[in-house]
Amino acid sequence: MSNRLELIRIFCVCAELQNFSKAAAHLGISPQVVTRAINELESTFGEPLFHRNTRKVNITSFGEGLARRAQVSLASIDDLFRSSAASSKMDMEGIVRLTAPAALGRRYLMPALTRLAVAHPGIILDVRLSDEIADVVDEQIDVGVRTGLMRDSRFVARAAGQGILSVVGSPELLARVGKPKTINALRQQPLTALLDRSTGRAWPWYFADGEQFQPSSSAFLTDDPEAELAAVLAGVGFGQLPSYLTAAEIENGRLIPVLQKSDPEPWKIYVYRPQRGPVPGRVRVVFDALVKALSELD
Repeated sequence: MSNRLELIRIFCVCAELQNFSKAAAHLGISPQVVTRAINELESTFGEPLFHRNTRKVNITSFGEGLARRAQVSLASIDDLFRSSAASSKMDMEGIVRLTAPAALGRRYLMPALTRLAVAHPGIILDVRLSDEIADVVDEQIDVGVRTGLMRDSRFVARAAGQGILSVVGSPELLARVGKPKTINALRQQPLTALLDRSTGRAWPWYFADGEQFQPSSSAFLTDDPEAELAAVLAGVGFGQLPSYLTAAEIENGRLIPVLQKSDPEPWKIYVYRPQRGPVPGRVRVVFDALVKALSELD
């Protein structure tokens, strides 16, 4: 037996009960294990701890002194673990700041986050939904969600889902202008455009094999993806929108995909957190909840 802490625990129980068999029963171990433990301690200290014969066991004066010191030490160790348990509880209390793209956050993440908030009332969620990339350091972000490439070594990132950009139009629009057969034909149709808030210019439309074009003379421009979705649903123009916005609308027939063979490769959706020291339990719980929610993304 090499676990000295366990040897001392066995010894303290024997010292209290003055009976090896009772000590074994109390600890749920065999009498032979108790005997080996006491023998090993006596060998370590070079002193007898008990006077033993076939009828009874009496602790020695050296054993009494050792027992007093050992009990104090064990109490300190027990306090240490009680403090650790209290710290673990505190670990699940406090603010977790997180950021995610606005539409993705509202549609897919908020249900998971509200369930988590009910299950863990000690966790205070500070949710920042924005399509602009957050300054993780300045805004003290604990967990984030980002679409596209994620190569920043400052973060721990996990690919949790994927999105697909597809060109869609309403049945009314297709009835009015027809279904474009090529990308060039699409460019001649009324289109919507999503503005990059950092530059004020429209994001390009992406297609298979690296092809892309910049929408010009757009029928509708906005910096909000859900506003663009509303315009496409109303038949204002074709739009290239992410699947997390269009999946339900395509399923219920309110939107029709076009040029599907020209769709670009799916892109990853990542959950990430900064690489900084130990991770509190509350941050791990939020991180895992977002990963699970995004893994169920259509």
